[in-house]
Amino acid sequence: MSWHPQYRSSKFRHVYGKAASKDKCYDCVPITRNVHDNHFCAVNPSFIAVVTECAGGGAFLVIPIKQTGKLDPHYPKICGHKGNVLDIKWNPFNDFVIASCSEDATVKIWDIPNQLLNRNITTPKKELLGHARRVGLIEWHPTADNILFSSGYDYKIMIWNLDVKDTVLSKPVKILDTHKDVVLSMSFNTDGSLLATACRDRKIRVIDPRAGTVLQEGSYKSHKVNKVLFLGNMKKLFSTGTSCWNNRQIALWDQNDLSVPLLEEDLDGSSGLLFPIYDSDTHMLYVVGKGDGNIRYYEISPEKPYLNYLMEYRSHSPQKGIGTMPKRGLDVAACEIFRFYKLIPTKSLIEPVSMIVPRRSESYQEDIYPLTAAAQPALTAQEWLNGINKGPLLVSLRPGSEAVNSLPQFLEPETLVKTTDLSQQQGVGGRMQDKQRPREIEDGRRRLKVEEKLPKNEQTCLSNGFGIFECPPPKTENELLQMYYRQQEEIRRLRELLIQRDVQIKQLELELRNLCTDTGNY
Repeated sequence: MSWHPQYRSSKFRHVYGKAASKDKCYDCVPITRNVHDNHFCAVNPSFIAVVTECAGGGAFLVIPIKQTGKLDPHYPKICGHKGNVLDIKWNPFNDFVIASCSEDATVKIWDIPNQLLNRNITTPKKELLGHARRVGLIEWHPTADNILFSSGYDYKIMIWNLDVKDTVLSKPVKILDTHKDVVLSMSFNTDGSLLATACRDRKIRVIDPRAGTVLQEGSYKSHKVNKVLFLGNMKKLFSTGTSCWNNRQIALWDQNDLSVPLLEEDLDGSSGLLFPIYDSDTHMLYVVGKGDGNIRYYEISPEKPYLNYLMEYRSHSPQKGIGTMPKRGLDVAACEIFRFYKLIPTKSLIEPVSMIVPRRSESYQEDIYPLTAAAQPALTAQEWLNGINKGPLLVSLRPGSEAVNSLPQFLEPETLVKTTDLSQQQGVGGRMQDKQRPREIEDGRRRLKVEEKLPKNEQTCLSNGFGIFECPPPKTENELLQMYYRQQEEIRRLRELLIQRDVQIKQLELELRNLCTDTGNY
């Protein structure tokens, strides 16, 4: 009988968590004391938003991501709700739009100015009035623009189309009335065609949100579910909850058969909730404990044993909530593959924790940064409502190859082709690569390649990493230094491209010379 080792090869076996230094944390932040089981924090590459304590009504703070250190006690708030704020979510396609829901049974959409706030914001961009009781969860659609889901204590999930001019919306485009108790968690699959929910009645449901029908429904007597998550395109669901002995528990399900879990495992006897967070690019699953300082992480595989434990980040500071940075905001130079923002109310502190793959090389590590979701929608709201499904647009994280800022406008098609010709870089979605051949050979073919290989609806940006629009002038010494380092990196990258091009020219000249010699011999 042959012996098989228990270890497995993985690029992420040695991933470790690194907490930020004190000066890189956000101090003196009055974090909410609400006991609702939510993240209470939302992050994008421009801002960090956190639900805060407020006398009378509900409020949250929006802090520029680079404004670390102690927070001014009189820092302006977003305070238009009449009840406690229960959930906040950034628009995935616009870094300056955020949604919030509250105990006052409303959902509000806010425009955040580009500059620093100097006064409280009390007037929302849009107000959604449809729920009869408090609204506990909100989720943006992952691929369609301006589609928002909200779930309330009236047991209903409402779908809102924000592509309308009205500032007050009272009629959602669809109401999902398939639950008999409070919805505890919502999660979309990759293209947003399916919605998974966890309900207080202990059942997990997979729903077609446009038809309003329940495709799969299941529960398991030994697993009381709290949170559920789609695992990308794996056709599996992951849930956290408690066992019949009140141990914290995780379970893995086949999305097409929810009768019995594929895997069930008790973690510990703590009482805090477990927040599951999945990174579909690296197939890594993070399980964050509420009320403790631990972050467990696993690697998901399509075959048994499905769930492979990697390691656990431990800290003495317990977290109340957690925020996660989108991939386009990570530091790829430091081999950072994920970043958490821990809310530590005992210290009034928000602490960034980076998950890092240890590598010696300082160059871009393409194997740990596959193409990731871009900051542009794949569909309009109406296209999705009409029944069209489309996966997210993809983008490369290679420095200088793509500007992945979330922008409100895009290039025109003619400008698109010209910009791509000039940059000679990887197109948005990674579906076009220019091989940088000599001008005399490539000029005749380049335009044809761009027209054939570039998808119609995808956009591109300038290759310097600053985006289409002009970057605002630096106002502080720190911003000036960052601008300087970016320009130095751009110069270094352009020199590398020139060197590569010179080598390719010499190789082609040598091939032509050999070809002429062979022809002369014949």
